[in-house]
Amino acid sequence: MSRPTVLFYNPLSTSPGKQRLPLSLLAISAVIAGDYDIEFVDGNLIADPAAHIIERARATGARLLAVTVMPGPQLRQAVPVCKQVKATLPDLTILWGGYFPTQHYEVTLQSGFVDYVIQGQGEAPFRQFVDRLHQGGSLHDIPSLVYHDGSIRINPRAPYVPMDNLPWYPYDRIDVSRYIGRSYLGTRVLSHNSSFGCPFACNFCAVVALSNRRWLPESAERVANIVQHLHRNWRINGLEFHDMDFFVKEERTAEFAERITGLGIHWWGLGRVDTLMSYSDQTWEKMRRSGVKMIFMGAESGDDQTLKRMNKGGKASTSLTLALVERMKHYGIVPELSFVLGNPPDPAEDIEATIRFIRQLKQINPATELVLYIYTPVPQEGSILLDEATRLGFRFPETLEAWASPEWAKFSMRRDPSTPWFKDATRRRVRDFEAVINAYYPTVTDIRLHGHWRRLLRALSGWRYRFQLYDWPYELKALQRLIHYRRPETTGF
Repeated sequence: MSRPTVLFYNPLSTSPGKQRLPLSLLAISAVIAGDYDIEFVDGNLIADPAAHIIERARATGARLLAVTVMPGPQLRQAVPVCKQVKATLPDLTILWGGYFPTQHYEVTLQSGFVDYVIQGQGEAPFRQFVDRLHQGGSLHDIPSLVYHDGSIRINPRAPYVPMDNLPWYPYDRIDVSRYIGRSYLGTRVLSHNSSFGCPFACNFCAVVALSNRRWLPESAERVANIVQHLHRNWRINGLEFHDMDFFVKEERTAEFAERITGLGIHWWGLGRVDTLMSYSDQTWEKMRRSGVKMIFMGAESGDDQTLKRMNKGGKASTSLTLALVERMKHYGIVPELSFVLGNPPDPAEDIEATIRFIRQLKQINPATELVLYIYTPVPQEGSILLDEATRLGFRFPETLEAWASPEWAKFSMRRDPSTPWFKDATRRRVRDFEAVINAYYPTVTDIRLHGHWRRLLRALSGWRYRFQLYDWPYELKALQRLIHYRRPETTGF
């Protein structure tokens, strides 16, 4: 007797050739892989995912389509695809998970084409949901489940499951070779997620609602075993860790670094400035020897009062950020810092303070990478920033179709949010500064940008940078179109 099939859909999230393993779907599919046939439909690889889902559902008799959704490109594709699938196959149950439906469950379920949402850590409730759907029984008392039953019903969250108690990803059920990329890290780069959640509560961050400040890590031994598996089977020489915070526990980081030293793998992960600054010199040396090449961190602002309003917590401060980039220079590890500019109540002054701070950073460590976002609110209870944004006229969309519009897709990517307090001239100030500093300090991660182009960019931008004349850098933007050098961006996006 054939086993039931469950379909998993990973909506488009990146440009062609940059697709990463669908880690969230691999994680939840792992808990059913022993008893069900699983198939992945990746919108990054398939031109018409709706048609493919419909064809595979009919061919296999699948009763469930599980979808992971983040705002931005994923949401923009997931909405029309799921709408088309539901119209064609009304009996196919559609379940959404991820941090967009966790936060925006009401608008998701009111769409009429999403049947259920699982909030937070999804593995345990997903297993229950799949078994009930196929074996019978009520779906409505499953922990973490949100559904529409005349009104929106929200079940209590499921107990958290330690990561070491969950199965490995079912690598044998997916063509891993299609996800091997080439980047600053190496010529054969894959990705992994070694933890769930984050213990902090930054009030501009969407992950807070997903994990409720819990951080559940895989052990250093398990992570190292997985890395060795990827190295042995797919000959990787680069690895991205997509954890929201890989570096929470120094002991785990140090042990992991020791275990993979000698494999010849360059790796990248996300952390916090204050956490990493607290690491000992011995741990930093172990990290260096293990092959860590770059660490992404949220510096967020050049103003200490803004950091407090962001609820960064810990010992976050601008002085600590300056100290860390200097320390990382000593170890030859590139700091990749993100900033959220244009925070209320005074976006223009917030931008100028951060621009001044970035110039300080670059003077200390010119290799520092910069990722510049514009503040966009997230639904988080008690957020001072969201309260201020609401007072100034901000409102979230009321339908999934509106969320999937080009305007709100840009909002979700934090590049051009069109928020009511953010004037075009203020937005342009950020982008003009970005054009100048990215030319004066071309990103070290762009493996296509050769030495003579770097020298030309620096020469053309030098006068602007020295005299702080950032407005209307048309010549630099034209050169960017000519040679296609890219702005720095998080490796994980």
